[in-house]
Amino acid sequence: MADSHRSQSVDELFSLDTLLDTEEKEIRDTVRKLGNERIRPHLADWFEEGTVPARELAKELGALGLLGMHLEGYGCAGTSATAYGLACLELEAMDSGIRSLVSVQGSLAMFALWKYGSEEQKQQWLPGMAEGSLIGCFGLTEADFGSNPGGMRTRAKKDGTDWVLNGSKMWITNGPIADVAIVWAQTDDKVRGFVVPTDTPGFSANTVKKKLSLRASITGELVLEDVRLPAEAMLPEARGLSGPLGCLTEARFGIIFGAMGAARDCIESAVEYSKTREVFDKPLGAYQLTQAKLANMALELGKGQLLALHLGRLKDKGELRGEQVSAGKLNNVREAIKIARECRTILGANGITLEYPVLRHANNLESVLTYEGTSEVHQLVIGQALTGSSAFR
Repeated sequence: MADSHRSQSVDELFSLDTLLDTEEKEIRDTVRKLGNERIRPHLADWFEEGTVPARELAKELGALGLLGMHLEGYGCAGTSATAYGLACLELEAMDSGIRSLVSVQGSLAMFALWKYGSEEQKQQWLPGMAEGSLIGCFGLTEADFGSNPGGMRTRAKKDGTDWVLNGSKMWITNGPIADVAIVWAQTDDKVRGFVVPTDTPGFSANTVKKKLSLRASITGELVLEDVRLPAEAMLPEARGLSGPLGCLTEARFGIIFGAMGAARDCIESAVEYSKTREVFDKPLGAYQLTQAKLANMALELGKGQLLALHLGRLKDKGELRGEQVSAGKLNNVREAIKIARECRTILGANGITLEYPVLRHANNLESVLTYEGTSEVHQLVIGQALTGSSAFR
């Protein structure tokens, strides 16, 4: 019989380790160690200052094989999708901005090249991106076109054999520091993707300031003014919105795991705080109301992690469908933000400071709730799957 006086983690409560193989646990533990030693001690300062040493971090993350880790070849680690998800969980347990750095690099920019690029494009960019010496960004969203990317105004026109791009992209993670941008634009032949070196004349990137969320992440606006590219800059295997939307599905998969990392960090902080904070001469954690809060949150965290692992196994078998990714993203981000807010109540006034991670996570999750598919969009995806009728228009 278990010792009723020994506190357990949520992972122990659900025996989650029994569902992982040795390699998956080693990857998880390696990422967690990196976070504890190199990243966590600086997060409060980075968040407060609204900056992050992204280039330095990218090289460290690349050295561990975390950039494009679920891709095959070109210097990528070629791990399972589940292992990638577990890495995302540990990264977002640090901060959503750190996980965004990795997922934008690997699941958006690198995946677009890997999936839709020519062999020459892959050879030119992917090895450097995998090691973190080159940074990529993904230019799809525009200021007026988020959930409706098909309305984008950025255009690419043929001029002889060249392409000339004009337009702008907004809310682009890594944009101001990127070496290469994957830019999606309207053409006379549907939406196409272009590989844009950021030193190309006419390309510029402006840093977005005064954010209240994802402050330990570099966000920018991309501006393209008569950016001239050779014919071979176009991604040959992507035609129409299925290309960029396929990349977003890859990135959403990492969020399913990542959001649970943020939630876990909040619960662990709240549990530890409740053990040592005395209220009316006994620990806060000894009160029934506090235990009820922790129990309810532990259930949602455990269920969310089980859902993430199930979807990871489906992806590894090549059986994961888009509506299942929507279900995972909708549930896990929605529950994670609820958990972060509830944990803040346990910490009381201390919960609003950067001495503890809970409000930082809650603020970050406000962005995660919206980007790469709002909750409303995912509800409609699920609704369409259930009824067979589209309610998007």
